[in-house]
This record gives sequence, structure tokens and C-alpha cells, in this order.
Amino acid sequence: MPVSFECTTESVLSVDRLFDLSRDITAHTASLSRSRETAVGGVTDGLIGLTEEVTWRAWHFGLPLRMTSRITAMSAPHSFTDEQVRGPFRYFRHEHLFSPHGTGSVMVDRVSFAAPLGVLGRLAERLVLARYMRRLIEQRNAFLAAIDH
Repeated sequence: MPVSFECTTESVLSVDRLFDLSRDITAHTASLSRSRETAVGGVTDGLIGLTEEVTWRAWHFGLPLRMTSRITAMSAPHSFTDEQVRGPFRYFRHEHLFSPHGTGSVMVDRVSFAAPLGVLGRLAERLVLARYMRRLIEQRNAFLAAIDH
């Protein structure tokens, strides 16, 4: 059974701007520079669109990892979904939702994933990966929300 969590981030940026920043490969790379995340295949810069893929290389838990994600749904500028097509998870889905809020916007990330290793994987999902993944999303969102208009 997958682990799921949700992160909500408020921003002074417009829905359109935050939607585009969330699809921007360069902004994503900058937001996760601590894990040395870089795009190495598919769309490697600019905005990723519906049905397009990106392959990421990053270091997590001291290990080099690769993950290819595809944009499987998009309703600009209100939502898009990316899903792993190859990589370290048995299952990975990330919904990005955007709506107006006051003079800015609110971004909601819904993430569901399953680790690859049976019982050991399920323990790791709950004890380590869920918190780690939430922190990554929160770090990324804080970076994006703070970008100048």
C-alpha cells in the first residue's frame, strides 16, 4: 500500500507564475541543489509539458539515483501530475494543484509512493522515506514561492 502525504504552500506569486515555476526544470534543479539533482535526459531545461519526460540524477542517502518521470495529466494553470516511469520506487505519483489565494496563490502537492522492497520497504516508507520526501517537497516549494515575480 502506498504512502501518501500532502504539502500546502502559500505564495505571493500568481497561479500562472507558480504553475510555470513548478514545471521549470532549471528552477527544480536550483531548488534541490543540496541533493545535486540534475536533469540528464528528456526535457533538460525550460518548461516540461504534457506527455513529456525528464530523467533526474541525484544523490539521496549517499547513493546516486536515477528516476524518469512523465507528465501524465495537465490542466493549465490549475494542475499537473508527474509519475515515475523508471526509477527507484515501485510506484511514485505527484499531483501539483494551484489556486488563487488572497493576492497570491496556494500550491498543494499530493505525493504517493511505494518503496521497492517488500516488508523492509514498507518499514522504510513509513519510518524514513515519508519524512524525507516531505522535507524535499517543502524545501522545493519554499524555494519556488520565494522567487521574485
